[in-house]
Amino acid sequence: MTMLLRNLKRTDGAEIAEAALVMPVVFLFLLGIVWFGRAFNIYSTITQAAQQGAVVAARASCATCGNAFPVDATVTNAVFGVMRASSLDPAQIPVSSDPPTPVSCLDPPVDPCVTSSNVVICRQVQLNAPAASGDPSICGTLVSFQFPFQFYLPFTSLNLTRITMSAQAQSRMEN
Repeated sequence: MTMLLRNLKRTDGAEIAEAALVMPVVFLFLLGIVWFGRAFNIYSTITQAAQQGAVVAARASCATCGNAFPVDATVTNAVFGVMRASSLDPAQIPVSSDPPTPVSCLDPPVDPCVTSSNVVICRQVQLNAPAASGDPSICGTLVSFQFPFQFYLPFTSLNLTRITMSAQAQSRMEN
């Protein structure tokens, strides 16, 4: 019995104190990994949604109808469909504060961009700058929008920080 009491007196509980100090830090790192992973997932999803919207906007919807291109609602539905598949709410898309300013392929130049449900759709825009004077420019479509994300990392400077991610994609027009 005295041997047991002597062993208990030598146990100072340092492991418990160390665990009490380390566990919150480990939990905070784990929480940061989860939230940065979610931010990356959202960025990947909105980029894919913009790409899908650009592809839909660049492809004729009816080859026998004189190559009529889809209406703006069809393009935004393609964008929103990708977002809904990843459980993102398209209603959170804010009005773009920095819309793109592409060069029109049409002669005379016209403003090629329209905004539909806060998604900017630009048709008949120049996708490349010709390297030489004889090189043809490639015309296509451009789809861009923004999406907000808010971090929840308590006890850090990032807690409740709101960032706005931008997505932009282009696709060559198919004739």
